[in-house]
Amino acid sequence: MFLKTGSLFLVAVFWPLVSCGPQTQLHENITDQELFWGADQYDFSIVLPAAGLECVWHFAHVGEIFYLNFMVQWVTGVGHDRHLSVTVNAPGGLLLDTVDDATGQIRFEAKETGFYQMCFSNFHNHFGMMQVFLSFGVHYDGYEDATQKKEEEKKKKEELSKDLNNTLSVIGEATHKVETYVFHMFRYYTLSRMKKSADYYLLLSNSQYVSWMSLALSLLILTSGYLQLLFLKRLFITKETQPEEKPRC
Repeated sequence: MFLKTGSLFLVAVFWPLVSCGPQTQLHENITDQELFWGADQYDFSIVLPAAGLECVWHFAHVGEIFYLNFMVQWVTGVGHDRHLSVTVNAPGGLLLDTVDDATGQIRFEAKETGFYQMCFSNFHNHFGMMQVFLSFGVHYDGYEDATQKKEEEKKKKEELSKDLNNTLSVIGEATHKVETYVFHMFRYYTLSRMKKSADYYLLLSNSQYVSWMSLALSLLILTSGYLQLLFLKRLFITKETQPEEKPRC
């Protein structure tokens, strides 16, 4: 009797731990859209070290428009170069596009579903860092599945047969157009903000350069004036001679 109660106690204690272990089975009822449907747009800045390489990934589905905008905001170091090497790779490893410039745009239609890799290399500067502003994401230009198109066509035919002046469909189409225009306006606003930030950092660097040059020139002028005064003072130094030291005829 004691053994039975002990075994029941062990089962009651350890059964929740066994049943709550890690899930190894795939969720059959969840699609990839539900698993990886993150934000459609990101914008942030990264700092690349000297000769450094940084990569980021973004998920896209087939038919979505993938875009990437970048701009170098500031560069430090001696003999710096503002050029940045950017590459975009497909989920299968295929190189899709590459840009080597201080600013650039990449835009293409996704041919496969998965994580697209974006790599940023600062190999032009071996002794200086750079800060890069990034804006990337996906948007939709009327892409829909074939089955969804057929269903919507049937619905439209039924709606047209019922009521030719369906105000709801007109409002929906107008809303979709407005959303598309707002999205593209936001993209252009991001580009203008990138240019403004780059100009701001350039202004700060020029201000620091002017300040240091002014300080260096001031020190040079003071040093040269002191040396000139010391040299002129040495010209008027007279040495007193005694009668024994006077030259004889």
